[in-house]
Amino acid sequence: MKNIYISILNYNGAKDTIECLESLQKIQRDGFELHILVIDNASKEKFVIPKDFQQKYSVTIVRTEENKGFAGGNNVAMKLALEKGADYVLLLNNDTTVHENFLTELFSTAESDEKIGIVAPKIYFAKGSEFHKDRYKTGDIGNVIWYAGGIFDWGNVIGSHRGVDEVDHGQYDTKEPTAFASGCCMLIKIEVLQKIGLFDEKYFLYYEDNDLVFRVKKAGYKIMYSPKAVVWHKNASSTGGSGSSMQDYYITRNRLLFGLGYAPLRSKIALVKESLALLFNGRSMQKKGVIDFYKGKLGKGNMT
Repeated sequence: MKNIYISILNYNGAKDTIECLESLQKIQRDGFELHILVIDNASKEKFVIPKDFQQKYSVTIVRTEENKGFAGGNNVAMKLALEKGADYVLLLNNDTTVHENFLTELFSTAESDEKIGIVAPKIYFAKGSEFHKDRYKTGDIGNVIWYAGGIFDWGNVIGSHRGVDEVDHGQYDTKEPTAFASGCCMLIKIEVLQKIGLFDEKYFLYYEDNDLVFRVKKAGYKIMYSPKAVVWHKNASSTGGSGSSMQDYYITRNRLLFGLGYAPLRSKIALVKESLALLFNGRSMQKKGVIDFYKGKLGKGNMT
C-alpha cells in the first residue's frame, strides 16, 4: 500500500482551507493511504479545525513561526513526508475543492510509468472566480478551464495555461506529457524529490513551481497531464487577486531569477532589457521587484 501525503498551505485563509478539507473527505482512496498536512504559515489567527471535523477525520496541523511563502511552507510538508517514508506528495492549494476521483486518477497515471515524475490534473475556475464572468452562460460556470496542461514560451520567458478561459467541451481530454505543472495541484513521486531536492526558497512565491518542474525534467522525468483528475480553483485568492501589488512584485522579480537561470542567451538579453524598461515605465511594485532582484534581495521580499 502506497502512502500519499497532501500538503495544504494555509495563510489567513481558514474558510477556504476548511472547504478544501471537506472536499477531500469525499474522495476515493483506492491503492493508497492518505495523510493530510495543513501547514499554517504564520497566519494572524492560529488555524483550528472544528472539533466535530477533527474527531471524524485525521489531519495534522503544523504551524510555522514565520511566513515562509509558498516555497518554504510546502517544503515543511515535503520534509515531513520524506521523514515519514511517503511514496508521493500532493501539493494542493487551500483555495481549491476537488472531484471525488481526482487523486485516484493522478495516482494511477503516476504508477503507469516509472519515468513519470509529476502528474497534474485538469483545473477549472471555481464558480465566480473566472476572469471574464460575463462571457459565459449560467450552465458553463464551474466548467471554465484554468489549466489543461502548460505551455512555456522561452522567447518571452513566460508560461501559459492551455485552454484558459475556455469552456470545457472535452477538447483537452487526452492524457499526455506537458511542459509544466502548476503548483496549485501536482502529485510528485518522492524519489524525484530525493534526487533533485525541494522548492528553492529564494523564490518565496511564484515561479518556484516552474523551477522545480524544470529540475525534474532535467533529471529525466516526465510531467504528465491527467484530464480525468479534476480540481476547482479560486484563482489567486490568497495573494489579493490577479494584478495585485504582491503579484506585480514577485512575478517581476522571480521571472528574472528563473529566466536568467534557465533561458537561452537571446532570451536572457531580452529579459534584462525589459527589466531596465520597467524601471522607467513599470508599476511601482514591478520597479521594486526589478531593483530587489539586482540587489540580490530574494526570498521574502520587503514590499513597503
